[in-house]
Parts: sequence; C-alpha cells; structure tokens
Amino acid sequence: MKYILFVFFIAFVGEVFSQSELTLPDIYKNGIYSQNRFGPIRWMKDGKGYSSIEKSNNIQGDDIVRYDALSGDRSILISAEELIPSGLSKPLTVADYHWSEDNSKLLIFTNTRKVWRYHTRGDYWVLDLKSRKLSQLGKGIPSATLMFAKFSPDASKVAFVSQNNIFVESLESGKIVKITSDGNEDIINGTFDWVYEEELNCRDGFRWSPDGEHIAYWQSDTKGVGTFYLINNIDSIYSQPIPLPYPKVGGTLSAVKIGVVPASGGETRWFDFPGDPRNNYLARMDFIPNSQEVMVQQLNRRQNTNTVWTANIQSMALSKILVEEDEAFLDIHDNIRWLDGEKFFTWTSERDGWLHLYKVSRDGKTVELVTEGGFDVERISHIDPTSGYVYYIASPDNFTQRYLYRSSLKKGGKAERITPIELSGQNAYQISTDSKFAIHTFQNTTTPPVYSLVSLPNHKIIRVLEENQELKQKYSDLGLNPKEFFKVDIGDVVLDGWMIRPRDFDPGKKYPLIAFVYGEPASSTVQDAWMDGDLWHHYLAKFGYVVISIDNRGTKTPRGRDWRKSIYGQIGILASYDQKAAVEKILQTYDFIDPSRVGSWGWSGGGQMTLNLMFRFPEIYKAGLALAFVSDQRLYDATYQERYMGLLEDNGKGYIDGSPITYAERLQGELMVIHGTADDNVHYQSFEMLVNKLIKFNKQFSMMSYPMRAHGINERENTSLHLRETMKAFWLRSLPAGGR
Repeated sequence: MKYILFVFFIAFVGEVFSQSELTLPDIYKNGIYSQNRFGPIRWMKDGKGYSSIEKSNNIQGDDIVRYDALSGDRSILISAEELIPSGLSKPLTVADYHWSEDNSKLLIFTNTRKVWRYHTRGDYWVLDLKSRKLSQLGKGIPSATLMFAKFSPDASKVAFVSQNNIFVESLESGKIVKITSDGNEDIINGTFDWVYEEELNCRDGFRWSPDGEHIAYWQSDTKGVGTFYLINNIDSIYSQPIPLPYPKVGGTLSAVKIGVVPASGGETRWFDFPGDPRNNYLARMDFIPNSQEVMVQQLNRRQNTNTVWTANIQSMALSKILVEEDEAFLDIHDNIRWLDGEKFFTWTSERDGWLHLYKVSRDGKTVELVTEGGFDVERISHIDPTSGYVYYIASPDNFTQRYLYRSSLKKGGKAERITPIELSGQNAYQISTDSKFAIHTFQNTTTPPVYSLVSLPNHKIIRVLEENQELKQKYSDLGLNPKEFFKVDIGDVVLDGWMIRPRDFDPGKKYPLIAFVYGEPASSTVQDAWMDGDLWHHYLAKFGYVVISIDNRGTKTPRGRDWRKSIYGQIGILASYDQKAAVEKILQTYDFIDPSRVGSWGWSGGGQMTLNLMFRFPEIYKAGLALAFVSDQRLYDATYQERYMGLLEDNGKGYIDGSPITYAERLQGELMVIHGTADDNVHYQSFEMLVNKLIKFNKQFSMMSYPMRAHGINERENTSLHLRETMKAFWLRSLPAGGR
C-alpha cells in the first residue's frame, strides 16, 4: 500500500491548447517536462574521482567514464567498443554496474527483467581492466535468470543467484560451483519471498565472508503460506492462473533461516535462532568486518522488539548483544558501521523520542548518543570513522525540507549544519569515501533537480553537473500559480499542507476543492520537492479546481516518535479524522472554497483514505476517486498491516473499524473506483469485495478495471493515457469545475 510517485507518460487525445498551456500530451506523452538525471555515479576507492555512464560519441552504446573531482578532467575507463561481446555487433546496454573493492574489475548488469517492482534479474558480465577481457557469467545457466551478482572480497570470484539457488564462479577458470541445490518453487535461497522484498526491503539474500571463504545466506520456506492467484485472461483463450505466495493478515509466514556454506561448496550449517521461524523475521544480516561473525537482527511478529545477535560461523554460537523495544512498532534501519577496530557499531533508535544515531559497544553494554538534539535524523548520508564525523539529513525547523548536518562520532556537541541557508528545499548527497566531496542534489517545488559537485564541509560548488535549466524555463513559461505551503491547526496538532490555486484565480469566486490524500506511515505528500505529480494537479487546477494535500499524524515525516507512532492500531481511523478536521478548518479559513463541492482522491493507501472519507463523512466529501486501494485491511499483507495495526488477535476491532468496506452503506456522493487485475501488492480482490458490498446496498458508483495491470496501472499499450483520461472525465462530471 506504499505511496506511488506518479511518473506516467500519457496523453489526452483531442485537446488543443496554445504552446504555453499545460497539456496532458506534453506532460505525459511528449516528454516536454521530463527531467535530465545524472549518473548513476560510483565514487572510486581513492575518493579523488567518480565514475559514471555516458553515451558514446563513437557508436551507439555506453562508455564508463571517470571524472577527477577537483580538476573535472574526464577519461574513458571502458569504451562502448570494449563492451561488445565476441561474435556480436552491439555493445551491452549497461543497466547498472559495480566495481570490485580494488577497482580492478567491473561487474555489468544487463538484459534485465522485472521481479515484482524492480529489475533484479538479468545477465551479468565482468570486464577485467588489466587484461581488458569481457566475460559473461553463468554460462550454461538459463539466460536472464541471474540475480544480485557480487565480487568476492579479493575479486577472484563472483557469487550470484539463479532460480532460487546460489552459485559461485571463478573468474580465472570459469568453473561454476552450485553451492545450494534445494531451491525450488517453495524453497528460496539467496533472495526472498514477496513480503520480505516489499515490506522489509530485502532482495539480495547472501553475503561473502570477509576472507572470501564462506557465504552466509537466507533460506525461505514458503510452503504453507497462503497462495493468492492472479488471473491472466487476456494473453490466451484460456485463463492462466499466476500463483503468488502471499501471507495475509493473521496468515502463515514463510519459515526463514540463515545458514553458512563454504564458497567452494559443501554442507550448509544453520544458525539456531530462538522462536518460531514462521512468527519472527530475520530482517538483516551482515558480516562484521575482519571477523568470522555475522550480525543478525531478529524482529518478532508484532515488530515491536528487535533482538540483535552476533553469530559465529565457525562455532555457530549465538550472542545476544542488544534488544530494541517499542510499545508500538519498530522500523529497520540500514545505518550500521563498525568503528574503532570493530569494538563499536552505529545504531539508529527512537529511544529518546527522536530518531537518532548512537554508538554502541560490541557487547551492547554501552550506548552513546551521537546526533544530539530535539530533531529527527531523516537519513544517514555517510559515516566516516577516519574524519570522525557522521553526515546526515535533518530538518529541525521545517518538516517539508531536508538539509545536511554533521556530528562528531567521538565527542558530543551541537549538530553542525552543512547545507547553506539559501538552498531552501530538499537536499541530498552522495559523499566520497574520504568525506571531501559530494554529488549534491538540490530541488524544491519550483526547481527541478540540480546536480552539483561540492567540497565538504565548506559546501563550495566545484562545478554544476546538471541543472535542468530548460525544464525550469518551460515550467516558468506556463505561468502557473506556485504550490503554497501552509499550516492548519486542528486543535490537537498543527498539520502541514500545500495548496495549488487556479491560474486565473479570482478571490471573489468560490471554487471546488480536490484533496489529494495518502495518510499512511509509508510516505508523505507534503514535501518541498520537485514532484512530477504536481503537474497533474496543476492541470486539474487550470479547469478551476483548488487542489490541496495534508499530512495527517502518522505519515513519514521527521516530527518525532510520538507523531509517527500515534497511528498505531488505528490505521484509517485517526488519519480520517485528521483529514476531515483539516478540511473543515480550511473551509472556515478560505472563503473562496465552495463547501458544496469538496472531493478527495488517492492511490494505494490514499485510495483507502479516500474511501474512508467518502463513507465516514458524506456531508463533507461529495466526490471521491480511489485507485488500487485496500478496502478491508485483513486482505493486505501481514508484515505491513500487523506492523501498524498489531496482530489480528489483539486488535480485531481496529481492523474492522479502520477498513472502509465497513462503512460502504453510508456512500452518498459520486464515487469512482479503479484497480488493475494483476496487482500483486493490493489485490484486485479488494476491489471486487468493495464492489460487491456497494451492490448489496444498492449504491451507485463508477468503476474501471485494467486487465493484467499491476499496482502502478501503467503496463501495456495506452494504459496510462486511458487512465488519466478516465480520471479527468470523472472530476469534470462529478465535481463541477470553475469559480462561481
């Protein structure tokens, strides 16, 4: 039910506007407002330069180039010609690339395939910079089945996953060893099932030991997990069921364990973590540097206790070093860095009410706060033991913006802001290994991303790499009213919001209001950032709609633990009342909004929110558009829903009270529901159950199903065009546009 950034390239056929007008064809089909991106870059080991992918000037293909950070000197490390496999005429298309630790070899990912949301399966090739030899990995293994290939620490071997088994290939001899053999439809080695990928951000499921002699890996046994069937009715004259092991709320989880096997092949030995493997999560596992131990994070099913273990791969002994607990829920963070000869590690926690970085001893007995202050560390950008600093993103004074700070790893003190005050908006950094340089990305709601190379900590711009000036000018030429940020006091709390007014706004008239909602813990809609979805909202505004969005309590914003955990056990409940109270206050505050023409729309969690608002508060919301929604929270996956709602056995009433299907009988306004039948995330079942309930209560509504489209409803020809035409037509039909 995660928030979706709407980057769908579509058009509205038949509309004719002047060149300076904002049109759907220009936004979504013609690429007029598409942004230029930079990278992906990889900082080189010496920290003095970075590599990137660039189009070749000689042939149709990609060069791998290096830039010196200070001078800007450019050199071609690997030309597109060198990426032409023997016997072929075209170079490899570089989807992604990774250097070996010593930068002597390059791993190239190409010919990729989508696995659920991400392209994680394809072919891998290795180019040796010394011999200039280009070799394909996994010869004899089915094409485009390789996943997560990684160099061994000494770059002599590469390990990868194929068809749920792990393989190790020698780069010198080409010999391939299959180090697991029990992988099948039920047993998954070296990667994960759907719910671990979606909700715990687990994809790459194996780790090389620091000496390169062993591989530690996850194994998931999905047998017994409920199977949900997606049905393909359009690619054959007979329907084709697509089985998906998917644990719904209260259902059986995969049994997950972690084992260790010699990289040369042999028997796997398994760690014996306490507790039922089907009612705990092994959420993280990594080797401690320069050791024979892995650190493992074990979450209980309620996801309110995270037990941290060290596990020795020789003796298989377990040691409990830290237990993190919360009355509500815990999130997993990937900010662990070992310090002082592996005597300490960094750890992220909300234990003082704010999200902060701590320094913890290896035995867990001492815990010291590093990022001191009454603010959240939104994310860690870089931890540098050599310089003694951690660089991180925070925004103590404006929750819609992000800035770079640093704190000392060795002594307490006030956080030092690095981002200059004039860069008001969102800032992100990819920092070099020695912390002397960073690729800086700046953006705000009227400024598309600007990529620069800066020196640190003085934040001096060395050169601008991409500033999207043409896009900024096109946006400016549209003459749109800017997105206005505001705060709304609903009594218990002050919420952040934004508003877009029609271009020809007349304060003496009353306009219909469309509220764009999300409202769940996975994301936030009110951010001072360049968002492609804003153009859709500006497009609606030109017809005479005022468009707003509000972040209710519980959304993913840096406002402290209490803000985020307030939603626990009441998804769909607290947020609905926050959204309703905010709209009521807005109607009292702005007399140019017509209270008889108020609508809501949202996608995924926002679709659920729209349904809750329409059904609970029909006296306010007269029209609603809900896409890819959960109608009954018991239908969604166990890991996400149980994290925020608790177990079904503990909070059964909350699941019912928070689900919009419970209130379907109250529908009064104009409602349209839209769903893809191949949605592996929020199943089409959720759509059908709500439709069935609305029919039962004789409620009239509009609906649109998109066959074999997934959660983003953007696959196959012309889908996005048809979708947006449908959405636009609904608003013009159901919520009369324009000022009166």
